[in-house]
Amino acid sequence: MSVAAEFLATSYNLLLYFGWFLCVLVGFLTIYHYVFQSTRYAKLGNKLPELPFTLPILGNVLIVLSKTPTEILEYALKIHKEQGGRIARLWIINRLVVVLADPRDVEVILGSNSHLEKSPEYRFFEPWLGDGLLISKGEKWRTHRKMIAPTFHQSILKTFMPVFNKNANDLVELLRSEVLGKICDVHDYMSGATVNVLLETVMGVKKTKQSKSSFDYAKAVMDMCSIIHFRHVRLWMHSDFIFKFSKLFKEQILHLKTINSLTDTVIKKKKLEFVERNAKGDVSLYEAAVKDTEDENQNTMKDQGLSYGSALRDDLDDNDDNVGEKKRLAFLDFMVEASHTLKNKLTDQEIRDEVSTIMFEGHDTTAAASSFFICVLGVYPDIQEKVYQEVRDIFQDSDRPVTFSDTLEMKYLERVLLETLRMYPPVPIITRIVREEVKLASGDYILPKGTTVGIPQLLIHRNAEYYPNPEKFDPDNFLPERCTQRHFYSFIPFSAGPRSCVGRKYAMLKLKVLLSTVVRNFKVKSVVNAKDFKLQGDIILKRSDGFHVILENRN
Repeated sequence: MSVAAEFLATSYNLLLYFGWFLCVLVGFLTIYHYVFQSTRYAKLGNKLPELPFTLPILGNVLIVLSKTPTEILEYALKIHKEQGGRIARLWIINRLVVVLADPRDVEVILGSNSHLEKSPEYRFFEPWLGDGLLISKGEKWRTHRKMIAPTFHQSILKTFMPVFNKNANDLVELLRSEVLGKICDVHDYMSGATVNVLLETVMGVKKTKQSKSSFDYAKAVMDMCSIIHFRHVRLWMHSDFIFKFSKLFKEQILHLKTINSLTDTVIKKKKLEFVERNAKGDVSLYEAAVKDTEDENQNTMKDQGLSYGSALRDDLDDNDDNVGEKKRLAFLDFMVEASHTLKNKLTDQEIRDEVSTIMFEGHDTTAAASSFFICVLGVYPDIQEKVYQEVRDIFQDSDRPVTFSDTLEMKYLERVLLETLRMYPPVPIITRIVREEVKLASGDYILPKGTTVGIPQLLIHRNAEYYPNPEKFDPDNFLPERCTQRHFYSFIPFSAGPRSCVGRKYAMLKLKVLLSTVVRNFKVKSVVNAKDFKLQGDIILKRSDGFHVILENRN
C-alpha cells in the first residue's frame, strides 16, 4: 500500500472514531439534559422569564462567549430598555443565573441575613484577600463585620481630614504640572491619589519619594486589580488550572509578595506600638469608637424608606471639627487594638486579609466614581458651574483646607456625586448564591436552592418608575422630597442590607474632599458627550474609551 493510501486510511479511521465520539457525547448530553430538566431546580428555573436566544443544553452561554465586557453591558442596557423586564433567567449550561432588577425582589435578597454568600467568581480574590470581609461567610463574617464596623465611625473619620486634604493638594499639583491644558486620562491620577490616601489611612504608611516600598505597594495593588479584572471577563481564565500556566499567574505571585511583605512588616510595627500605648495606660480608641457606634441592625431598620443620600446625610450629621486633640490612628491600629480587646483575637493572617480587603474595596471603586464625576462636570458646564459656585460660597477666596463642617455644606456637590453613582455605579452588579428556596416579592416566582442571583445596580438605577427620564443626568433626583418617595433599594451604589459596604461613609467623605479640591482649582472640559461613553462592565464599572478630559486653571 502506498504512503498516500495509508495516510487516507489513517485519516478515515480517525474521522470515524471522532464521529463515534461526537455521537456518544451528544447522546450523553441529550440524556443528561432531559434528566436535568426533570429536577425541581430546572423546573422552577424554567418558569422564570428567559432572555432571547436561549439554546438547548448550552442555554445562554454564547452570550458570554461571543461578546466583550463592553458589548455585554450594551446588550443588557438594550434588553432592559426594550423589554423593561424586572426578572431575567439565564442558563449557563446547567447553572441557573437569575437577574433581579425590581427593588422589591432586591430587598428580599440583600435585606435578608440568609442570603449573604457571594457567588463562586469571588474566589479570584482569595490569593490576595484570603478570607477577608469581602468573601468570608457565616459566623466568621459576622464576627469580623462587628469588629471592623466601629473603625469607620465618624469620630475616627474626622481624624483623617488632614490626610485627605494633603493628598488632594498633592493631586492638584501633580495635575497642574503634568497635564494642564492637555487631554489626559484622569482615572490614572485619581487611582494614584486614592491609593496614597488608603496607604496612610488604612496602614499608616506615608508614600514618599524616599520610600520605595510604598511606591511598589501602590503599583502592586493597581496591578492586582487589573489581573482580577482580566480573569473575570475572560471565561477561559476562570479555570485555575489554565490560569496557573499564564504569564499573569507569575505576575500575581510577584505582586502578592510585594503587598504581603509591606503589610506584614507594618502589622508587626503596629503591634509593638499598641503594646507601648497599653503600657502607658492610654485609653483604647477602639473601645471609644464601639461605644459611639449604633447597632448595625438598628441603622438598617431606621433607614428603611429613605434614599441612600438621605441616610448619608444623617450619618454625617455632626458639626464637630475639633479633631486636633484626637490622635490619628490608621485602621490597622484599630484592628490591632480590637484583636486584643475582643475575646476572639485575630491572627496576623486575618488582620492581613482585612487590610488587603479594605485596600481593594477602597481603591478601584473610589477611583472610578471620582473619574466619572470629573467627566460629568466636563459634559455639563451648567452643573459644573453650580458646583463651583457652591464651593466658592463655602471657601470664598481662601485656599484653606477642607473641614468636616465644609463637607456638610456641600449639598449640591453631594447631589451631583449621588447622581453620578446612580448612573455610573462603581460596582455594576452584585451576586449572591441562595442556599434555600426564595419566594420573590414582585410575582409568583420561586428561586430554587443553589441559584446564582445577579443584582444589577446599573439597571436598577435606570428604572423609569423611580427616576423620571432615567437616562438624563439630573442631580435633582436627590432632592430630599424625591428621595423619601422612592423605594430604599432603588439606589444601592454601595449595596444595602446586612452586607452593605462598611466603608461607605469613609468613601463619601474622601470623595467630597478630593473632588471639591479639584473643582476649586480646575475647570473641566470633556472631549465627548455622555452618550458616547463606552461603559465596560468589569468587576468595577469603567470606560473602555478612557476618562479623557482637559483641565484648565481657574482664575
